[in-house]
Amino acid sequence: MFSNLDYTTLQQLWWLICAVVGSLFLFLNFVQGGQTLLWQVAKNDVEKSLVINSLGRKWELTFTTLVLFGGALFAAFPKFYATSFGGAYWVWMIILFTFIIQAVSYEYRKKPGNFLGTRTYELFLFINGSLGLLLIGAAVATFFSGSNFSLNLYNQVTWDHPLRGLEAAFSLFNLSLGLFLVFNARILGGMYLLNNINFSAMESFQGRLRRSVRTNFCCALPFLLYVLVSLLLRSGYGIGENGVIEVVAYKYLGNLLAMPLVLGLLLTGLVLVVLSVWLTVHRDSSKGIWPGGLGTVLVGLSLFSLAGYNQTAFYPSLTDLQSSLTIYNASSSHYTLVTMTYVALMIPLVLAYVVYVWRQMDGQKLAAHEVVDEEAY
Repeated sequence: MFSNLDYTTLQQLWWLICAVVGSLFLFLNFVQGGQTLLWQVAKNDVEKSLVINSLGRKWELTFTTLVLFGGALFAAFPKFYATSFGGAYWVWMIILFTFIIQAVSYEYRKKPGNFLGTRTYELFLFINGSLGLLLIGAAVATFFSGSNFSLNLYNQVTWDHPLRGLEAAFSLFNLSLGLFLVFNARILGGMYLLNNINFSAMESFQGRLRRSVRTNFCCALPFLLYVLVSLLLRSGYGIGENGVIEVVAYKYLGNLLAMPLVLGLLLTGLVLVVLSVWLTVHRDSSKGIWPGGLGTVLVGLSLFSLAGYNQTAFYPSLTDLQSSLTIYNASSSHYTLVTMTYVALMIPLVLAYVVYVWRQMDGQKLAAHEVVDEEAY
């Protein structure tokens, strides 16, 4: 069945699959966002335990989705994986380290004989939710702003900056996208906690969470506007005749106009995020996480589509323009993509299982008496 698909269709299909997984990861970052709210919204040990145990039910999903995203990129677009992870290794090492200390923190925060103390592990959770997401956003932004690498005839990468990827965080555009992801995750984290915790006799705790959603939305808005305006006005990297990479003025604006479905995804996603904040802040709803989460996924899909489709180089080289990567020159072979597509038929089953487990875990809201148990996080 899939073996009859032409090579170009398979390449585009797998970019879409990677985009879906990456966008789901952005939604699941509500765990990281909630971690950074810990000291802001929790005023005593019971409230802290409620926040951490609520998020602790889901942190594995975020980590697993990140690994799945990296694995899909490795299998479908190995040249990107080799170029980015082989050249910009410091930024990826730090990102992975922040997720390692997250896992350690959930495991050992309440362990007897914890010599580091609970506050140390709470600090680790904050680092994962702030620095980790900031660097992920900066790395994703290089899909548009480019990176300092070149490839030789044997596809060996030379990274032309001593910071090995960390230089991405010193670009205003990259930093703005990273900060938007941090504040958006904090918005989603606040809305998830409102949906997941039983606030019986804790109205002030609930009020602090709603105020945090409003505050973080106000903080996210200027960074979002800057990223959107910059995308519309900046030049991009397109595929010209004979596969030659060339600079194209207003490339991403042209992509939006050429792909009205992507424009629709972007606008719908932004509206849903704004709607979720309005429901949470002005209608005292606890359901804002669902339109907010869906909106985040749609915005992520639109950004990945802008970066990879419509004859666009999704990983531009600032050193050697012709070393820039596209979904066509960075992908695996036709045979590999066909084989992976058959394996991908299991994805709906995995998603159905995740939904089932999610409903089982969240069938009842987390109550204060449940976190007194010494087995809690």
